[in-house]
Amino acid sequence: MRFWLGCFFAILAWSAPAEQKQQLGPWDVHYLAFNATFLTPEVARSYGIERSRFTGLVNLSVLNSSDQVAQQVNVTGTARNLLGQQRTLRFQQVRDGQAVYYFAPLTVRNEELWRFDIVLQQGNEQQRLRFEHTYYTD
Repeated sequence: MRFWLGCFFAILAWSAPAEQKQQLGPWDVHYLAFNATFLTPEVARSYGIERSRFTGLVNLSVLNSSDQVAQQVNVTGTARNLLGQQRTLRFQQVRDGQAVYYFAPLTVRNEELWRFDIVLQQGNEQQRLRFEHTYYTD
């Protein structure tokens, strides 16, 4: 099942115009925000994700910039909407062979903009990823 989740995230990352990348220190960080309805029912169930149009997901992967090898990092973060409501993001790690993905669910409403502040840490190396995304539920 993890293989299929990895394939799903990889396809989304390659095909979705919303996929973005930032180079942060020694890492290339690929990130994507999307609605959980894009997941198949089987994948959502296997990872305990509510497959709802009101569930948004944040997905990211961290690669070494020099050789593009997946990195295992500690990921923590928050999301804040325009009303100032803040949510702590609970990231789950998914390993598929040598690929490593991190994802966190978030309850969203239509046309709601969220600003993400995510900290990536590996040993003494710490980087901060900031971006925003508007979710659409209709």
